[in-house]
Amino acid sequence: MTNNMDKKVLVAMSGGVDSSAAVKLLSDSGYSCAGAIMKLVSSEESDAVRDARSAANKLGINFYAFDFSAEFKEKVMDSFVNTYLSGGTPNPCIECNKHLKFGRFLDKARELGYQYIATGHYVTKEYNDKTGRWLLKRAADRGKDQSYVLYSLTQDQLAHTIFPAGEKSKDEIRSIVAAGGLADPSKPESQDICFIPDGRYADFIISRCGEQQKGEIRLTDGTYLGEHKGLINYTIGQRKGIGISYSEPLFVIEKNTAENTLILGTKDKLECKSLIAEDVNYIPFDSPHKPFDCTAQTRYHQREAECTVYPLENRRARVEFHSPHTAVSKGQAVVFYDGDYVIGGGTILG
Repeated sequence: MTNNMDKKVLVAMSGGVDSSAAVKLLSDSGYSCAGAIMKLVSSEESDAVRDARSAANKLGINFYAFDFSAEFKEKVMDSFVNTYLSGGTPNPCIECNKHLKFGRFLDKARELGYQYIATGHYVTKEYNDKTGRWLLKRAADRGKDQSYVLYSLTQDQLAHTIFPAGEKSKDEIRSIVAAGGLADPSKPESQDICFIPDGRYADFIISRCGEQQKGEIRLTDGTYLGEHKGLINYTIGQRKGIGISYSEPLFVIEKNTAENTLILGTKDKLECKSLIAEDVNYIPFDSPHKPFDCTAQTRYHQREAECTVYPLENRRARVEFHSPHTAVSKGQAVVFYDGDYVIGGGTILG
């Protein structure tokens, strides 16, 4: 414990269970802790800020509130809108982690003299003495694992981040905060995008960009089926709420933004054998020198699929699935795994 006394950690707090427990775990391990919350949507005092400040006060640690709303708008909200308008399905949590939580937040911590940051993410890390690199691993509680949204972490970010919750189960985390009176252990986890709490994505985009143009709905063979109400109202793989009656279930296969056409097809049309990813980040090495076999996820908490990754120029990669794979959407992430270890990942181009 004494070895940690000189290690100053700024913990990213949200007012929730996981981050409050993270502070407690670090403090009990002898780290010198402070807490901070990122104000992302507005500069006004929120319930989350008050809850985080209350937990920090109970732990007797310093507390900061950083207004990152301008960066959040540019890097996350604008990106979210632009991806939808281009026919993709964005993952704003990944962008927030990349640019804000492990980018701007880490920079701010260093400015204030902290050596490390910590978060309540359910993920673990370890150091490989042979390669001299940090590795990212799935959480001990596989059901809560959040490694999918952290594939973009760099070696510098991994070296200076601690994940106290990664070795714990959710029940253990709830017990920690309950015992310390740090947060309501029954507080529900947020399931929605933080800047669209009601989940009405299309309304949010319309409020920023105006009404979207209607267009044709067609089958994959070109058969006309009807009219859609704007491509932003649909996601790849969607079956319900399309408003088309057909002899068998139809799914959204493609959003053709060039022709403003929604393409529907039967479930087998969702299957694909390969994809291209861009902005690929690798963790165990800088970049592979040859193709490699691994497993991959193209959605959060999705079952992994066996594949071969072929590295390409300009931080791109081609992923060839060993069996037809579904739920592949432009804008989402494909994340590569070797067992519990994250090899890396990138943004799906198509």
